[in-house]
Order: sequence, then C-alpha cells, then structure tokens
Amino acid sequence: MSQTTQFNEILEMIDCLSPDEQEDLVNIVRQRRVEQRRDEIATNITKAQQDYKQGNLFRGGVEEVITELNDCFSV
Repeated sequence: MSQTTQFNEILEMIDCLSPDEQEDLVNIVRQRRVEQRRDEIATNITKAQQDYKQGNLFRGGVEEVITELNDCFSV
C-alpha cells in the first residue's frame, strides 16, 4: 500500500470523527510535533557541546569568518 493511499485512508477516518475528536487529534499531533522538535533541539545542543569540547568549532568575528571561508574556497 502506498503512502498516498495510507494518508488518504487516514484522512477519511478523521472525517468520521466528531468535531471534538478532530480537535483533540489536532492538539495531540501538535503536541507530539512540539516534543519531537524539542528532542531535535536537545540532540543538536548535545552535538554542538561535543564539537565545542573537541575543538571542532570555529570561533571569531565576522571578518575572521569571512577570511576563514575565503581560505577554504581558495584552495
């Protein structure tokens, strides 16, 4: 079964729900997305902290960043 078919079936099932149930579903999906995004942000923070501790991050002002980028692309 294709994803499009599954998605359409889900939409049809949602149409069978009462307005209150549909609203509850919207709230549940929205909250789950918020939690997923929060987890993604936490993962990114952990990775950034590891990169910082390992010295894998470039730190500097705008001019230093531009110089570093120019050096990288002039090879």
